[in-house]
Amino acid sequence: MQQFRSDVLVVGGGIAGITAALELLEAGKSVVLLDRDQAAVFGGLARESFGGMFFVDTPQQRRLGMRDSVELALRDWFSFAEFGPDDHWPKAWAETYVNRCTPDVFHWVRKHGIGFFPVVNWVERGEFRPGNSLPRFHIVWGTGKVLAEQLIDTLQNHANVGKLTLRFGHRVEQLLTQNGRVCGVQGLEEGSGAPFEAHAEHVVVATGGINGSMDMVRKHWHTDWNKPPETILNGSHRFADGMLHHAVEGAGGKLTHLDKMWNYAAGVHHPRPRKPNHGLSLVPSRSALWLNWRGERMGPQPLVSGFDTRRLVTDICAQEKAYSWQVMNHRIALKELAISGAEFNPSVRDRKVFAFLRDVLLGNRWLVNDMLTNCQDFVVANNLPELVEKMNALQGDDSVQLDALTNAVTHYDATIARGEKFMNDEQLRRIASLRQYRGDKVRLCKFQPIYDQKALPLIAIREFITSRKSLGGIQTDLHSRVLSTANLPIPGLLAVGEAAGFGGGGVHGLRALEGTFLGGCILSARIAAQAISAGQAL
Repeated sequence: MQQFRSDVLVVGGGIAGITAALELLEAGKSVVLLDRDQAAVFGGLARESFGGMFFVDTPQQRRLGMRDSVELALRDWFSFAEFGPDDHWPKAWAETYVNRCTPDVFHWVRKHGIGFFPVVNWVERGEFRPGNSLPRFHIVWGTGKVLAEQLIDTLQNHANVGKLTLRFGHRVEQLLTQNGRVCGVQGLEEGSGAPFEAHAEHVVVATGGINGSMDMVRKHWHTDWNKPPETILNGSHRFADGMLHHAVEGAGGKLTHLDKMWNYAAGVHHPRPRKPNHGLSLVPSRSALWLNWRGERMGPQPLVSGFDTRRLVTDICAQEKAYSWQVMNHRIALKELAISGAEFNPSVRDRKVFAFLRDVLLGNRWLVNDMLTNCQDFVVANNLPELVEKMNALQGDDSVQLDALTNAVTHYDATIARGEKFMNDEQLRRIASLRQYRGDKVRLCKFQPIYDQKALPLIAIREFITSRKSLGGIQTDLHSRVLSTANLPIPGLLAVGEAAGFGGGGVHGLRALEGTFLGGCILSARIAAQAISAGQAL
């Protein structure tokens, strides 16, 4: 049997595992890092992400005239989280993250050569309860791909790289214990099925969440969201299946808040899928009409992105059929259509300034053309009857009613035609508000009617709920030590990143302020490594 021995064993090669390994090498520890995937995709889901990160009171914010503070950010966080009375560790981690995200994450990644886009995005502003009072979503110039690659390069060229062992294609299945202490793991090599064991003084679980397993997602579906939709697309990592959650539970560890998930409302099928039910998360166009499965405008509060992502999912799942449509025209699509992640943002990913400016100023033509040509969830028509016919043909029934869709479009367009002073429509008020911030204005149409002869063709996008991130997970204390059901640290065992609910088994509570995922992975991993190095981990 293949055997590994080290001071510390890190299980999982996402951004949390990479950070933990890097910090441990800095402290002179020997590290074995085992990852289930292949070396070509080292970096996990972070590598595919857009690279947005939540920070407080940064130079970017100050240059834009903002004066953010820990007190304000923490108030916003607690408002969105709606923590319960027993959420001691999630609350403690929230306070830790908000206080430490800028000194211990922002400046740390800057030290490793990571730059950020000069304009800070403003997401999760809040709707029925306060969210982000200020823009805090800092986008990595190069997306999550450059973030992962830069840290990997630093790891593999570290002065202590001789103390690092990297092994890919190794699936860890269970933890080993001796005298009440976790002392290693057992597993199988992917492909060959050959068994292996790894032994270490400390084991750090960094294997992500549960949202890559649709069985786990359905099992832990939150009661607020009715029953799970018939179709749920997978926007998570294919190996985020909860295997190590079960192993930790088997070793006496506590799992919490697995029903807390950060899913997205506007998912479409990937035109070139790499896993079953591979989903892409659209950044929903604010000027599009968001309709239910019958073609009726969602309401009474219209669905507009950027305010409360969880509410969008809740309202769609409350429908008889939990999928939706967005209807727009070609002009809106060119200006506003976007897809989250590195793959569909190549100008940012590859750090091409002129290509980025071209797409912003002239419209994202290549993306619109790709989706119209290759994504099964897009339909195009020159008039409403033709559009409805194609929508129903796509779904294979006659659910979309022409009268309902026509009423929604004509009423909305007529409201715009009355002029800005008389636009008594909540979606249009939101658009007017969003356009006050230049980070939104540049990618947002100004009161664009839907059925506009100069903006045809019409486009309808069928959208599904997309599984993305686990907000709950393995409960940890403020040293990232895994806690037992008796609320005591389990000797030798730590958990970081999404596996630990980004800290404490659920640092976000019910909702996330966005950008707090990558940052939570980095901070919790640094804390775990520091605790091991300082002798604070049992």
